[in-house]
Amino acid sequence: MSQPVTLGGRPMMPPPGVPVEELLIARFHGHARRLFWSALLLIAVFGATAFLYDNLPPTFQNWMLLAAAGALLLLGVIVPYLVWRSRSYTITNRRVIVREGLGSRRRREVSHARGYTIGVHRGLLQRMWGAGTITLSNGIDAPLRLVNVPSVNLVHETLADQIEVSQILAHRDAQSGLGTPPPAGPPLAP
Repeated sequence: MSQPVTLGGRPMMPPPGVPVEELLIARFHGHARRLFWSALLLIAVFGATAFLYDNLPPTFQNWMLLAAAGALLLLGVIVPYLVWRSRSYTITNRRVIVREGLGSRRRREVSHARGYTIGVHRGLLQRMWGAGTITLSNGIDAPLRLVNVPSVNLVHETLADQIEVSQILAHRDAQSGLGTPPPAGPPLAP
């Protein structure tokens, strides 16, 4: 068999024994609705600063207004944005990777070939925004949580498909006697 094989609309599968290249399927951050209040604060601070500049009582000076506005922007807009941006989720055809952290980076991953259960939790606000929290548990390691995933149903379906394809390939290679796992490639760049 020299041609890739398809399984009823599933992704193309390589011939038995051929190592599968790790391909990026999706890379995303949590839903940006967390930044709603930061965006409102940004608008309010700019509006209030523009209105109050040169209109302050005599006991206050413009530099005090600008310093207060800068502090509010730093704590209420920039820090929440950096925290949101510091957590990323990557799905490849071999694994799911969660990277998080501002100063020190922490990375956790779960392999599709080992298999895992997928749990989806959607609160009221998450349902309104089409988001949800996905929990991946393989029964051995601590569960891996993907928090506030946008388009949670699509991500859930993609993960289920990747588990199925990975296990079909592993089973097929094991049955054909070519069960040597492919060498792990270099880690994906952040």
